Amino acid sequence: MSQNIFSPEEYKKEFKKNPKSKKESSIQIQVCDYLKKHYPDVIFNCDIASGMNLGDRIGGMNTRFRSSRAIPDIFISEPRGGYHGLFLELKRDGVVIFLKNGNITKNPHIREQWEMLNRLSKKDYKAVFAVGKEEAISIIDNYMNLEKS
Repeated sequence: MSQNIFSPEEYKKEFKKNPKSKKESSIQIQVCDYLKKHYPDVIFNCDIASGMNLGDRIGGMNTRFRSSRAIPDIFISEPRGGYHGLFLELKRDGVVIFLKNGNITKNPHIREQWEMLNRLSKKDYKAVFAVGKEEAISIIDNYMNLEKS
């Protein structure tokens, strides 16, 4: 998986060039549109609350409807290559998941998501971070090209 590590200057240039890349929800919409267009028979689900400000009441209800707040953003219920399905935790371009030394970032929310991805992997799901739309599409295409299970 590629690591999108930007210097502060590169980060500012990237977001001035493409302001939509600031929002994870924008990437999520683009990836969902890609799935519908390129894999119309695939069943998938997306966390619509991701990146939204739901307010206290609706946000609290959303939390109660889930086993954990670290459930990944997209689930593709298509078995491939010995996996039961694909879980993607989307991040906007520029978000650092792994440090240069290979360790996971100290960000507590990303660490919680990493732990969930590991739990899902142990249950025979492909479960990974995808930084940016292009990486998400690449992961999806590679997964869908695996042999059907």
